[in-house]
Amino acid sequence: MEARLDGRVAVITGASRGIGAAVALGCWRLGAQVVRLARSLADGVHDGVRDIPCDVADWAQVERAARTIEREYGVPDLVVNNAGAFLLQPLEQTSAADFARQVDVNLRGPFHVARAFLPGMRAAGQGRFITIGSVADHVAYPGNSAYAASKFGLRGLHETLLAEFQGGGVMLTLVSPGPTDTAAWDPIDPDRREGFIRRADMLRPADVADAVLFAATRPAHVRVDWLRVMPG
Repeated sequence: MEARLDGRVAVITGASRGIGAAVALGCWRLGAQVVRLARSLADGVHDGVRDIPCDVADWAQVERAARTIEREYGVPDLVVNNAGAFLLQPLEQTSAADFARQVDVNLRGPFHVARAFLPGMRAAGQGRFITIGSVADHVAYPGNSAYAASKFGLRGLHETLLAEFQGGGVMLTLVSPGPTDTAAWDPIDPDRREGFIRRADMLRPADVADAVLFAATRPAHVRVDWLRVMPG
């Protein structure tokens, strides 16, 4: 029998496109009450999904979104910490502003989301908190100095929260996907660059969403700390 999320409240950040949109759709198909957060979304209910505009790098916006969600739905059962930014650039071409932007979105933002939702989830004694990392949170690649620094930091945040929240009823998972065919690759055009996997051979957003949904639908006694998902 297919594991379901019927009636559960699922919050997904960076949910307007790519992996986040695929996760939101998957949660909706499994019966969840879905709340999507992203900078580009218009506030309101669209096609049965609650949308809240939110820049996760801005603590005030995240806090406001969290309070709105708790007022309208209660403490969420599932939070997918997905919003992120991708930069592929050699060190010499990476400005201080470029580096700061990667840290703001890929590390500061997930911290804001964790800070806004995890205390309430622990007080409720249940829930799943799933963070989307990257293969670059474990493996160093050329041209990834800013991106990898933010993702290695994100893994450190996840592992620390895993230790802090152990035994409190909230299960935390890090999903680290390999190259995934999203719009982030459009300016890079990996098909024309030596040493890069072709987009046709990359993961699809739905593949990563399947891994997220696997972790999200495990029984309460099953803990999934980390999943690495790679192209075949």
